[in-house]
Amino acid sequence: MKAILVEDSTHILSVGQSEKPVINKNELLVKVKAAALNRADLLQKRGLYPPPAGASSILGLEMSGVIEEIGTDVEGWKKGDRVFALLPGGGYAEYVTIPAAMAMRIPENLSFEEAAAIPEVFLTAYLNMFWLGNLQKGETVLVHAGASGVGTAAIQLAREAGANTIVTAGTAEKRELCLSLGAGVAIDYKEGPFSTKVLEATAGKGVNLILDFIGAPYWEHNIDSLATDGKLILIGTMGGAKVNEVNLSKLLFKRIQVIGTALRSQSVDRKVQLTKDFSDFALEKFATGRLEPIIDSVWDWEHVNEAHKHMEQNKNAGKIVLRVN
Repeated sequence: MKAILVEDSTHILSVGQSEKPVINKNELLVKVKAAALNRADLLQKRGLYPPPAGASSILGLEMSGVIEEIGTDVEGWKKGDRVFALLPGGGYAEYVTIPAAMAMRIPENLSFEEAAAIPEVFLTAYLNMFWLGNLQKGETVLVHAGASGVGTAAIQLAREAGANTIVTAGTAEKRELCLSLGAGVAIDYKEGPFSTKVLEATAGKGVNLILDFIGAPYWEHNIDSLATDGKLILIGTMGGAKVNEVNLSKLLFKRIQVIGTALRSQSVDRKVQLTKDFSDFALEKFATGRLEPIIDSVWDWEHVNEAHKHMEQNKNAGKIVLRVN
């Protein structure tokens, strides 16, 4: 089969040949129609984020496509069904195998490109806000990188759960997008400490939950932004991983919880349950238009290097999608 391969010495991507995967009795073989980019892909191609044991070495953490073959123990699916799913790897390819229990049926109103833009970011947002963050109706979440794929998903999920959202974003266009999706406040992080504006927006109380992709540079201001019993969910360290000084007394005084998280390394059983919980909450909302994948751009997979550069330069608002030809 065709697949996007990485040149180890240059990190340049190109369409080449790879072994077509073989399903086991509990799996589906899917002919991929679209895949979406994630920042993990940028790290993996440079050897900085190896796939979990047993996972495909091909890039790609989510995809949409059509069922081509069904495992002998699989029920409820048929050849030709349109599905989308989270992956541990392998999405940048013509074919991929997935556990049948992790397949989600594409709502009729969504294209393959739209469906491919959902799994990684919406499941990440759902995991961190509801499973780990226990976000409740009426509470407030601060979402950094609000116009990112996870950010735009988190805003919508929080809105549907009756929670309030404050975001940070670096351009007026990105902040306007966040507000249009349901964020109550959009802060320009370039204008100084965001914690000051967070406290102003919450009448000095702070937020109940923070989703942070930046890491070290935001540590102090994140702690200052949290309310008593607040939770800081650390999803990424794009700005750096080492904090020089940590005032532990602030954590004690506010009873703050700091939680590190990663979706890719979760067990299959956990991902199956997460997929089920998310599907129960969200699939009908996608079908009715209450939820929508936010797509920045769609690229034919022959232009994957340009698509990666677009993400590396932080130009995207929403998801970057590859159309698999």
